Amino acid sequence: MAGTATIPIIDISAEGVDQAQVAKELVDAAVEYGFVYIRNAGRDISNEQIENTFSLSRTLFASPLEDKQRCKIEKNNQGWTGMHTETLDPKTQRVGDFKEGFNFGTFEGGKATQPIPGSIEPHQAQLAAFREACHALCQKLLLLFGIGLGVDPPTFFTAAHAPSQPSGSILRFLYYPPPSATPSAEPADVRAGAHSDYGSVTLLFRLRGQAGLEIREPATGGWAPVPVSPPGTEDDVSPPILVNIGDLLSYWTNGLLRSTVHRVSFSSTPTLGESSTDPRYSIVYFCHPADATPLAPVPSARVAAAVNDKASVDDSNPYAERRVMTAAEHLKMRLRETYLQMYADGDGEEKAK
Repeated sequence: MAGTATIPIIDISAEGVDQAQVAKELVDAAVEYGFVYIRNAGRDISNEQIENTFSLSRTLFASPLEDKQRCKIEKNNQGWTGMHTETLDPKTQRVGDFKEGFNFGTFEGGKATQPIPGSIEPHQAQLAAFREACHALCQKLLLLFGIGLGVDPPTFFTAAHAPSQPSGSILRFLYYPPPSATPSAEPADVRAGAHSDYGSVTLLFRLRGQAGLEIREPATGGWAPVPVSPPGTEDDVSPPILVNIGDLLSYWTNGLLRSTVHRVSFSSTPTLGESSTDPRYSIVYFCHPADATPLAPVPSARVAAAVNDKASVDDSNPYAERRVMTAAEHLKMRLRETYLQMYADGDGEEKAK
């Protein structure tokens, strides 16, 4: 594996920033790479918020197994997933992913609307505030995409992602045990299978020193590691937030914005100061439009002019040529592939929507 992934670094919140220029840079990165680092100086989400949320993640995953099992994931995509529950790349994976996860849906009045382990119940307001901050940052990014794509009106995307409406947006904690704790893993296994994300925009928070994430480079098709702190950000208070485009936003923009395949590997070639031998924690916010949003063509001349080469549509987004559907229908199709066992009974209805 030669070198690290080529991903631009953009500061969207610097004082005096030229919004139009930043919007252009953001769209250019999404078109070419599908990923972009957002410099994090604490203006949108503070370092303290991020550190405290990672602390809660450790607490959650250290909870007794029976407490986590009581909160196991349902078809509404909320709850705990144990080792091998998810299979993100069912075509090639021998077993499910070597990770645990916990998906948080909405909070009302600072309280979770789903079962959660008792160990984090006293901290629900903190989790609610972090989720809200994540959504607000996504709204800022979506406005910039609207500006950069010349969407009329530029608030088209932000209006579709109003937090007051039911949606598939999820705050997710992830824990990958160290390789030493997974002796059943074979050389070809991965911690998380190759996949593209399902929604509009994803925010990824990582801890310095923890390797593993790789993207399939659009230019070469090869796997390249994605450092937590790329050159030029090593001295920042917090690592940059890694942002990527999901299938839904790629689909919505006629394939113009790229949804790039990525995975978490056991054997990733770590960059300087990173290791793949330790436990790995990450926090993800998956931003989705309101469930009822029809994924009709975006009102943008640039999107309308995008050439959708049917022969080159990535297999990871198999719905790019289907009829106009709602955001909820798109998400349901993707979840069916990931949670094979949960959907094995053929019941396609989601619960607690």
